Amino acid sequence: MTTIAREVEDDQIEVTVGVDTHGDTHTAAVIDTTGRLLGCQQFPADMTGYAALLSWAVAFGVVLLAAIEGTGAYGAGLARYLRGAGVDLLEIDRPDRKARRFAGKSDPLDAEAAARAGLARVRTGVPKDRTGKVEALRNLRVARRSAVDQRADCTRRIKTLLVTAPDELRERLRHLSDRELLCTCAALRPDTARAGEPEQATKIALRALARRHASLVEEIVELDAIIEPLVTAINPALLELNGVGADVAGQLLVTAGENVDRLRSEAAFAMLCGAAPIPASSGKTHRHRLNRGGDRQANAALYRIVLCRLRWDPRTQAYARRRTEEGLTKKDIIRCLKRLIAREIYYTLIRT
Repeated sequence: MTTIAREVEDDQIEVTVGVDTHGDTHTAAVIDTTGRLLGCQQFPADMTGYAALLSWAVAFGVVLLAAIEGTGAYGAGLARYLRGAGVDLLEIDRPDRKARRFAGKSDPLDAEAAARAGLARVRTGVPKDRTGKVEALRNLRVARRSAVDQRADCTRRIKTLLVTAPDELRERLRHLSDRELLCTCAALRPDTARAGEPEQATKIALRALARRHASLVEEIVELDAIIEPLVTAINPALLELNGVGADVAGQLLVTAGENVDRLRSEAAFAMLCGAAPIPASSGKTHRHRLNRGGDRQANAALYRIVLCRLRWDPRTQAYARRRTEEGLTKKDIIRCLKRLIAREIYYTLIRT
């Protein structure tokens, strides 16, 4: 299909496609290089709709690029199809709130706004390639993170139940360590025939939560056994860095994406991780403020690397001492270290 688009007659115009994506339908708008709206149409969000969308856009002229909003969510399937067809893609940020407030909101308006943003290269970026090993790693990490969160939730709920448990049961369990508490609760033998009694009901609940915790531990171990070799296969050099394990490396690989070349510089990667301070200067005042944006999971991964190196790496410890003598607080030093480590991670990623 794209070959046809590239081999059209010379007198045909060049067009840009903007797409507003949803779960069941995608709305596409086509504009020419002067910004003139040529057409707008809705298509189903399936393979048939993707093919129809591309055929419809090619009928207007040579497709320069497709600007899609939400390539990591509802637009993922369309992005994969168009990339496979050889169409250049751009990820579009959500429409500007001020413009939306004045122009209104609808699917055709959002699609047209996406096309204009793509043509002008405003609030755009190269979407992640979701057809390789990094996408597979992301899927596995979604399951692992869910299991980790649920495991922690089980422990919290067990301790919450102990607060209001019958006195005898509470005194028996309240002073145990987390490991002992979980083992003891999993081995409880409540009388299910007396489930209407608070004490027996509490024991049933505690046993269920403890056994669920044990099941989740097994699930996490099983996923780790799959994830670690995959991370090693994708980028073994990343695991050789001080303080970088399979979990941290996996998060940084997912944040960067399969096509790491989409990140223009190490500063762009630091901004993506929320580790680059944001200028906040005005007049004679020159300062930066804390960046609270970016991928917070990647930021947390950098934080874990910093903590590990502050404990074990002599070079990092020497840096922290020097910066402390210069008057920086521990929080400021950690922020500086996250920025420096983001640079190191970036160059490790692009070398593979």
